[in-house]
Amino acid sequence: MCGIAGQIGGDIRTRLPVFERMRSVLSRRGPDGEGMAVFDRAALVHVRLSVIDPENGRQPMSYGPYTIIYNGEIYNCPELREELEALGHSFPDRSDTRVVLHAFAQWGERAAEKLNGIYAFAVWDESRGRVFLCRDRMGVKPLFYAVRNGSLIFASEIKALLCHPEVRPELDAQGLAQVTLLGPGRVPGSGVFKDVFELLPGECGYFDPDTGALTLRRYWRLRDRENRDTFPEAAERVRYLVTDAITRQLVSDVPVCTFLSGGLDSSLISSVAERYFAARSETLRTVSVDYRDNGKYFKKSKFQPTSDPEFIMRMRDYLPGEHTLVTLDTPELVTALYEAVEARDLPGMADVDSSLLLFCREIKKRATVAVSGECADEIFGGYPWYRDPEIREREGFPWAQSTLWRAGFLRPGVLGGIDPAEFVDYYYKRTCREADILPSAPPLERRMKEMMNLNVDWFMQTLLDRKDRMSMWSSLEVRVPFCDHRIAEYLYTLPWEYKDHGGCEKGLLREAMRGYLPDEVLWRRKSPYPKTHNPAYLEAVSGELCAVLSDPSQPIHNIMRPEALRELLTDTRSAPWYGQLMTAPQTIAYMLQLNYWLKKYKVTLV
Repeated sequence: MCGIAGQIGGDIRTRLPVFERMRSVLSRRGPDGEGMAVFDRAALVHVRLSVIDPENGRQPMSYGPYTIIYNGEIYNCPELREELEALGHSFPDRSDTRVVLHAFAQWGERAAEKLNGIYAFAVWDESRGRVFLCRDRMGVKPLFYAVRNGSLIFASEIKALLCHPEVRPELDAQGLAQVTLLGPGRVPGSGVFKDVFELLPGECGYFDPDTGALTLRRYWRLRDRENRDTFPEAAERVRYLVTDAITRQLVSDVPVCTFLSGGLDSSLISSVAERYFAARSETLRTVSVDYRDNGKYFKKSKFQPTSDPEFIMRMRDYLPGEHTLVTLDTPELVTALYEAVEARDLPGMADVDSSLLLFCREIKKRATVAVSGECADEIFGGYPWYRDPEIREREGFPWAQSTLWRAGFLRPGVLGGIDPAEFVDYYYKRTCREADILPSAPPLERRMKEMMNLNVDWFMQTLLDRKDRMSMWSSLEVRVPFCDHRIAEYLYTLPWEYKDHGGCEKGLLREAMRGYLPDEVLWRRKSPYPKTHNPAYLEAVSGELCAVLSDPSQPIHNIMRPEALRELLTDTRSAPWYGQLMTAPQTIAYMLQLNYWLKKYKVTLV
């Protein structure tokens, strides 16, 4: 994995110190190498985390008139290299960057449709004087941009954009509505800051500095089609796709480990990985997380029916390998809330972010690549809001039925003319309308496809943001096999009854993967990413918020009603702010992150 940045058009030669700063703030994404290519109308910046062929693959990399900077991994590299070699291309090394570069030279923008992987890249065409930008289908790797005075400025992270003097940390009413009414989610394609955007998943296009025009198109999105596979045929196909995606993503020239929570998804990945490594006389490495005193304070809930440690131990007994348990404590979780904002460049999922940041820091001591189970719930229908008829038929984003509560925190008039309910409803309904659904689909199938699009376009993107920023903050590459676009494409066309096989969440996945796990793990009820249940955490974040409320100079006072924040300190409601995990302690922590973000990034309300 790497970090990329650059500018196309405008004043290039006198901006070299700016590009150096952009490269410096991205250095955590790529501590193993750095490079810059400067042309009359383009500057390309790169930092490298070496994973495949560490001795080669330095960037920017050129071939003919094309120069590429690239962030990601291509999992079908061997097939693409073979196809390109048959067309006359030659490769002096095993770098997947070179394969992407030659693929673009051969097929132009159609090369994007041939890639299986996670990536964001830019290719400068010196002969035509334009740049091609591309992002992976599922949105695993980020690519932000801003157009200023006829120039395109782009980067892997917002913090690098903000190094440029023409990109300012300004927040208009639309951006403020996002962080207060949708956060930690955000509108697809938005960078929250005024006139800062992100390439959509599966989007590519050209920027021409002569005209100042950025022309983008979606080269991929979920499409419905008729699928006549029987359930046994579907299970067989899923077994192949899942095992193939996992094994492809275990290839690395640096140490690899797997996340292991004792839940279905990470346990499946670890089990497939163990067989892969055993066949090569190598050892599986897993890393798990827990919280100090969680066993003492854990309480069952609708969203967390069981805690992880007993299932982690069962998997550690089941799988040969080197297993590590990382235990996090409350004080470090609170401190890391603020570091997590700097990693994400936005307020995030509170201690769900900060715990992952700390966890990834520990993993990096043991490996450079980790494999994680994100996105299975979105694609296989694992969340409670997929399966509860009352929730799934309710209008609005099912993971954030909190608009009225959220709006109650805001100072009158701070959103200008934006009506909170209408704002949220607009994006919800737009996403539902955009879902590609066969006209013949019955009502239940229509709704489940709407639900999958809502989850893939919104909730999954929040989790992928979190995973990328918290891991790359420690120069750790995390791969997500369930995000293989082939799995998403196939599952989108299957009837809901297959996914809900046996009346169990992700029933199809469980049935397809029989034999990989002990039954008590294979059929364990879903339990989300673990969080702390220690009351010391609530006490600590409450104390932090009290300190903020006692200081009228803190920026959150400009947008939030202090009396509403005080009420939050004694709020006992069970409805979450966002998702399954952000209950009262995490909502308090979100307010702390919001205040820190406004202050740290010197955000100006416009």
